[in-house]
Amino acid sequence: MEHLTHKRKMSIMFAIIAAMFFSAINQTIVSTAMPRIIAVLSGMEYYSWVITIYMLTSTLATVLVGKLSDIYGRKPFILTGIVIFMIGALLTGFSKDIFQLIIYRGVQGVGAGIIMATVFTAVGDLFSPRERGKWTGVMMAVFGFSSVIGPTLGGWLVDNMEWKWLFWIFLPLGVVAFFMILFLFPKVERKPSESIDYAGSFFLSITIIALLLGFTWAGSKYEWASFEILGLFGAAIISLILFILVERHAKSPVLPLSLFRNDIVTISNVIGFLMNAGMMGALIYLPFFVQGVEGISPTYSGYVTMPMSIGMVIMSTIIGRQITKTGKYKRYAIIGMPIMVAGLLIMAFMNSVWIAVIAMIVFGIGLGVGMPVFSLTVQNAVKPTELGVATSSSQLFRNLGGTIGIAIMGTIMQSALVRNMKEASSSSTGFHFDELDPELAKELSAFQNPEMLLDQPKLEQLQQTLPADVQPLITQMIDMLRDALSHSLTVVFLAGASLVVVAMILSFFLREIPLRTSNKMPEQEPQAEAV
Repeated sequence: MEHLTHKRKMSIMFAIIAAMFFSAINQTIVSTAMPRIIAVLSGMEYYSWVITIYMLTSTLATVLVGKLSDIYGRKPFILTGIVIFMIGALLTGFSKDIFQLIIYRGVQGVGAGIIMATVFTAVGDLFSPRERGKWTGVMMAVFGFSSVIGPTLGGWLVDNMEWKWLFWIFLPLGVVAFFMILFLFPKVERKPSESIDYAGSFFLSITIIALLLGFTWAGSKYEWASFEILGLFGAAIISLILFILVERHAKSPVLPLSLFRNDIVTISNVIGFLMNAGMMGALIYLPFFVQGVEGISPTYSGYVTMPMSIGMVIMSTIIGRQITKTGKYKRYAIIGMPIMVAGLLIMAFMNSVWIAVIAMIVFGIGLGVGMPVFSLTVQNAVKPTELGVATSSSQLFRNLGGTIGIAIMGTIMQSALVRNMKEASSSSTGFHFDELDPELAKELSAFQNPEMLLDQPKLEQLQQTLPADVQPLITQMIDMLRDALSHSLTVVFLAGASLVVVAMILSFFLREIPLRTSNKMPEQEPQAEAV
């Protein structure tokens, strides 16, 4: 599609950005409102499934559609993704119970995965790798912008309107994006020699489902060494082996193994996996510090993470333009990741909300500098005919990294918290409930649960119901909880920083090849092929 006029390309890019923003804002807008929605529909015990099902369906759709879009073109899948996402959003607003919400969020996840798998690849169709740097920065900025306004807007909407409007308010934007892509996006004919890899798709799907469920449930729903978790991991390994065997003989593999013989693709995907594992695994616990340790309300805690999104928006836009201007990209990965590490280290030792804000600013700058690089490196290192499957492989590794990182950090957090609580209880400041009135001791035992710190209204209400003479003891117990939680979070952020350090070291081994000024793969560029 490089032959299109600049005006036509700009119109298509506007439609692509509208489609991507439609998907992104519908994810971020519900983050602050989901607890209220769950309270209305009931079913708190199934809350994790609302998140898990979206993650599962979007990841599956992302990786499976990558190859299909290489065969049929991007247009039908962007349109299909928008329609499925709109249907899912509409139905979600009509949910009568938690089970309908889970099902309809799964439908939304399918649409979101299809959209995300195709919009980034469509940019690769429109522009040469050299030009993509600028547009990759713009796409990252769109994500950042949705992260800035989404949580705040979601909180305002759920406080002033019925929660269903969270899912309906941006439906007109989806309609606009659909018709713009329908009329502006050129049609690509199906490649006649390509066939669909059904067997490979099946075993890849089983592998991803078992792996994601295993890491999602491990340490929370089931023990890591439980039969259920070991069974899921075993199923993932068996399915992966069968997938590899199938792909070695498939005529048109859904995820070609030859991609991973390309050192640039492999290193970029591993770096993306580690970055997301460290980033998501650590950042998801930042609200524990802001709300639990510092006692800030959920409404205002969203403002603490806002500087990160703003920093990412600004820097990704600037760096994207610089990549396009200079044709160099490796330097930005090497610069960006140490800044991310610095942000995580500040988080590890922060002791106030203002230090947390500084950490967010530093981390956001590093994220904006380093993150846009690795989708670009993958797209530049493969043939244009493999653009879709290569891009989806990059997104697959990032999704897996985020999910596995959250699970591992959760285990680290829980074990550190248990250890810190035991140390505090066995120290001289420990509390001996056997010396108190049994009824009072039962009420005070609630203050030994760190989860109390995350529900400030309930904590204050319970505290006010207790006699005045035990208030100093309660204050001491709360301080102990906050101290234990703070020290546990230090371990989590240090673990996240260590993963990003490994990614930073790997970035030195990333081979930099010239960014092509055309989507055609010149014969004199063998260094981009498998090694």
